[in-house]
Amino acid sequence: MLEKMLIRDVPKDERPRERFIQTGPQSLSNQELLAILLRTGTKEESVLQLANRLISTFEGLRMLIDASIDEITAIKGIGEAKAIQILAAVELGKRITQLNYPDRYVIRSPEDGAKYCMEEMRFLTQEHFITLYLNTKNQVIHKQTIFIGSLNASIVHPREVYKEAFRRSAASIICLHNHPSGDPSPSREDIEVTKRLVECGKIIGIELLDHIIIGEHKFVSLKEKGYL
Repeated sequence: MLEKMLIRDVPKDERPRERFIQTGPQSLSNQELLAILLRTGTKEESVLQLANRLISTFEGLRMLIDASIDEITAIKGIGEAKAIQILAAVELGKRITQLNYPDRYVIRSPEDGAKYCMEEMRFLTQEHFITLYLNTKNQVIHKQTIFIGSLNASIVHPREVYKEAFRRSAASIICLHNHPSGDPSPSREDIEVTKRLVECGKIIGIELLDHIIIGEHKFVSLKEKGYL
């Protein structure tokens, strides 16, 4: 008797999951992506063959979008559980395409950057180091507090600052931190941290647009001071 054919029965360099990990989902065909969802084939055909038959039955993905559970389970080798997995993935895809982003804040100047965080940061009793992650249109796509405490070059590691930039596919960043004293004049540590971040940004291709120090209703841009 033939054993049920699994993805692991396919040669290793052709397995969809392994290729997904090695080269990313964009490198996989529709057949391979469906094979990952289906997981197993039948006694007569491999999971890749089953996935191909599913695509052929619905003449591609367009008709599969509107398929019902009954229509999918009518295909030999696909039970209710597999049909539900496929339709759940389809529904997630639909919802993602319908996502609407609220109007994103655009930073065109140091004033814009300071204004974005001023009210939040000027009352803080400890120093907070915050990074704004921007897209190619200088819109803020994410804001993250990197650390809380006295600014120190050995603590503010570029790895922590730029790690989120890669995750968010940011084109550039703006760093801000507050001076609880209310005086935003840059310290030697502020300048050292800025220069270190600038150098790392140049190497990895994500520009540090500015480092802004927030005080009491006032701020200092280290870019305007000539440190970037």
